[in-house]
Amino acid sequence: MPDAPIQLWGLVAGYGLLIVPFAVLLWAKVPVMGRAAIAVVRMTLQLLFVGLYLQVVFDIDRPWLSGLWVLVMIVVADFSILRNSGLRFRPLAFPLFVSLLAGTLVPMFYFVGIILWQPNVLAARFAIPIGGMILGNCLRADVIGLRKFFQSIRTGEKAYQQRLADGATLAEATKPYLTEALHEALAPSIASMATIGLVSLPGMMTGVILGGADPSVAVMYQIAIMIAIFTGATLTIALAIVLCRKTSFNAYGLLKPGIFT
Repeated sequence: MPDAPIQLWGLVAGYGLLIVPFAVLLWAKVPVMGRAAIAVVRMTLQLLFVGLYLQVVFDIDRPWLSGLWVLVMIVVADFSILRNSGLRFRPLAFPLFVSLLAGTLVPMFYFVGIILWQPNVLAARFAIPIGGMILGNCLRADVIGLRKFFQSIRTGEKAYQQRLADGATLAEATKPYLTEALHEALAPSIASMATIGLVSLPGMMTGVILGGADPSVAVMYQIAIMIAIFTGATLTIALAIVLCRKTSFNAYGLLKPGIFT
């Protein structure tokens, strides 16, 4: 329990901060007031539901239930990535799911089993929050990377087709676009690691400190989770592009017309 837990009245008062961004949006006449209000309501309801559900999961603390919840998070992330990337579900949903599964579980199991040295790598209080943090960053990286990869090929179609005409294989012809997509997808994570502690105190470190732990312990947790997040993001975006590439091009190496929404 944190040394200064938030009371119900304090949480209600926290909504008062919304006056500031809403006032700015009204002043600038930015047409997102309705969307912003709906987002706040959805966030509140979703977190309340998840909080109640996780309390049950933590009380039961069964590996199969924790694993099921992580899988549900991955499925939701899968659909969210494709929707926000402007790509169709049917040809890409399964290869993207496989990449998210690997990019989430590999660093999560390593973090819980090796770094924290827990015998049960699917213990609810470790697997779900750690997996969620890794998956959330994988989601952002995949949206940026997949959109960049496919859009670059579509907009640079003549140069891409010239590579194929010169005898390049599909892997060779798409390699420059994969490199560019990886660079753009990982740039936010690299920038975050380079400035962490100087520009901001990140979420896990802040949470551990608020929970009453020493700052030195919080620092070790934060270093470990940043490494896990970067590993997961790198693995998932690379796998996502390689696996989605197999279902996105025809026998001649051209993008299938049904890839984009």
